[in-house]
Amino acid sequence: MIELAPSILSADFAHLADAVERATAGGASVVHVDVMDGHFVPNITIGPPVVKSLRRATRLPLDCHLMIENPDQYIADFAEAGADWISVHQEACRHLNRTLHLIKQHECLAGVVINPATPVETLSEVLDIADYVLVMSVNPGFGGQKFIPSTLHKMRKLAEIRAARGYSYRIEVDGGVGMDTVAQVVQAGAEILVAGNAVFGKGDARANAAALLDAARSASLQKV
Repeated sequence: MIELAPSILSADFAHLADAVERATAGGASVVHVDVMDGHFVPNITIGPPVVKSLRRATRLPLDCHLMIENPDQYIADFAEAGADWISVHQEACRHLNRTLHLIKQHECLAGVVINPATPVETLSEVLDIADYVLVMSVNPGFGGQKFIPSTLHKMRKLAEIRAARGYSYRIEVDGGVGMDTVAQVVQAGAEILVAGNAVFGKGDARANAAALLDAARSASLQKV
């Protein structure tokens, strides 16, 4: 099933609840929350207080993408604030197996993220634990970046591994997903589509979300 997860990074924070409501009306079924610490990535965004406020504003699952160092220290805080899904970067976790189990202990779905330069093979020993795998199709840190086409092979590889080993993780993509790239990522195997600028950048979030989701579903039907 294809799902759209609008990234609030590109939304108007003065009207965040309204923006999420508009995207939801357009068919979004997950809210993607980009958490950056200014260390792991060169930007600072939000923390648990905003997640807590957002939790009161929507019934959709909150997908908290932790682009931070030492994520283990903050998993409990985000879970308590209302996160439903929590993903951590392979590159930031010294003990990735333990971190994914820690997320599950806090009754959240556990995701693992890889940057554009990180091979899928680095996840070999945790794919049986992960509920979802997030492929970064831009270098993390800022919204509105251009899609990196070479990341498509990772989505295909993850789909192949899942089928071969009988795993159940879902495949998520984040970065440069828009009307010009959505068909490619869906046909490569992505099922959860994170889109920020394409939803909240210009025009109406409801119409943008609906158009993106329609394009994604059409591409899904055309998959070979």
